[in-house]
Amino acid sequence: MAVNTARQDELMREVPKRETLFRLYRYLFDYKKELAAVGGLLAVTLSITLATPLAIELAVDQYVANEDIAGLLTLGAAALALFFVYAFCTRQWMMLMAEVTNKVLLTIRSQLYSHLQTLSFHFYDSRPTGKILARVVGDPNSLKDVLSDSVTKLIPDLLTIAGVSVIMLVKNWQLALAALLTLPVLCGGMFVIQSAAHRRWQVHRKKNSNLNAFIHEDFSGIRIVQSFAAEPEKTEDFRRCAKEYRDSYVRAVRIGDLFGPLVEITWGVGGFLLYFIGIRIVGADKIGVGTFLAFSTYLGMFWSPIRNLASFYNKLVTNISAAERIFDILDTPAEITDREGSRDLPAVKGDVSFSHVDFAYTDEPDKLVLKDVNFSVKAGETIALVGPTGAGKTTIVNLISRFYDVTSGSVCIDGQDIREVTMESLRRQMGVMTQDTFLFTGTIRENICYGKADAAEEEMIAAAKAVNAHDFIMEMEDGYDTKISERSAQLSIGQRQLLAFARTMVSDPRILILDEATSSIDTHTELLVQSGIEAMLKNRTSFIIAHRLSTIRSADRIFYIDGQNIVEEGSHSELMAKHGAYYRLYQSQFLEA
Repeated sequence: MAVNTARQDELMREVPKRETLFRLYRYLFDYKKELAAVGGLLAVTLSITLATPLAIELAVDQYVANEDIAGLLTLGAAALALFFVYAFCTRQWMMLMAEVTNKVLLTIRSQLYSHLQTLSFHFYDSRPTGKILARVVGDPNSLKDVLSDSVTKLIPDLLTIAGVSVIMLVKNWQLALAALLTLPVLCGGMFVIQSAAHRRWQVHRKKNSNLNAFIHEDFSGIRIVQSFAAEPEKTEDFRRCAKEYRDSYVRAVRIGDLFGPLVEITWGVGGFLLYFIGIRIVGADKIGVGTFLAFSTYLGMFWSPIRNLASFYNKLVTNISAAERIFDILDTPAEITDREGSRDLPAVKGDVSFSHVDFAYTDEPDKLVLKDVNFSVKAGETIALVGPTGAGKTTIVNLISRFYDVTSGSVCIDGQDIREVTMESLRRQMGVMTQDTFLFTGTIRENICYGKADAAEEEMIAAAKAVNAHDFIMEMEDGYDTKISERSAQLSIGQRQLLAFARTMVSDPRILILDEATSSIDTHTELLVQSGIEAMLKNRTSFIIAHRLSTIRSADRIFYIDGQNIVEEGSHSELMAKHGAYYRLYQSQFLEA
């Protein structure tokens, strides 16, 4: 199975930027009423903005030139009223757009989280958790300004440019063309800059993801780091990741920052051409002072939104890679899904069968982990799986839970292919205990009742007593309401394991899987919990993976797994009598003891 590490850049599909943008903007279209209201408010503010230079021209060429004080005061009062209208409309559209943008981000983040919940173990096994966190937490935040500015700046600025261009062409086409001569140069330069900048921002996002993955991995394993006094090496690794992150940012910004100077230069040249052509070619005597002032104002109104557009374009190029990374996750297909027409699995007895099962990971289809595995287990039987590391024991139990799908063959429960029933109804009737005990941040009560939120107090206590966890829980200050965390130091590894046992016990599964479930418990604690395990196994079909062979001697049958298949099968006494692989494994442990 190929694995991406914190030191490797992620591979992503190449998707046209236009497709990514259209897909992103579709989220905005879910809020048509709000966007229509924003559009109306923007139309009012834009109209006021476009009318301002005409008011200046009127004031200079009519009222000032004719010394019409009354008309000038009337115009000033109207302008003041329009200012208050402008301020009110601006505040309203800003508040509306902020609300819409945050709703869109919530939708995107919720879709990401929901989709990630459906992805198989293979997805999580093949990449660091930190890289997944970067896509759920960091990348959506980068889209906030892009979404908001697309409505509040992109559209108004484009309309402003169009409106100003029309007004200038109507008033004096020669001056208008003079002011717009440098526009083609600007467009060509922006295209060249964005092409180079987009590639650099893609690299920067990947380096950011690497840094997140490294930090998450390092702090998750901080006990190991400190145990081996590896702080200097890890600090050096961090500096290397942080330097790559910084350097990728600097390279991207150096290109992106060329947008500003390009706009300023073309603006300056355009202004020069306006006055040069206006004075030397058209003739200053043919153009009124008010018209010149109006054109000067319109020139600023024309190039200012272009500067804003260049800034928005730069922001778009900077952050579109975040949208690409989000959609890359959303487009990752869930390998394990409910098939069309799947039905709920009714309450099961617990018969389990494998029929000609082959299994290989999807990214290594030619490398079989299991080959032609066949067995049948009756309801209530306890099956132990033993064998060398990597032989496929955990793979077998993962196939029963349908954490992976078989490559060929079938896995059936009570005669029903598990691919034909819903995953929720299948897993609801299974209890899985692994050697990697995970506790959620919360109370002991919440952790035990995780698999059955409506469990009664008596059920919870009975489950804890059955695995000998009740006594140490009651010795804690707040008993079952004691708050614990994922890595709570107030619990020993053995105690954490017992809480996980109680969590499995309270859900009352019909099929039980214990994958090295007692590996973290000392021998004394194991003796205490053994009676609890026996209670859990009663009337349940159970699969136990254990390296301590003393814990599985009472199993109904033992499967010795090696070479992609079951090479020996039988009870403990039967396998010992064969003097085969199981006998040699048991003897080696006995001699070590």
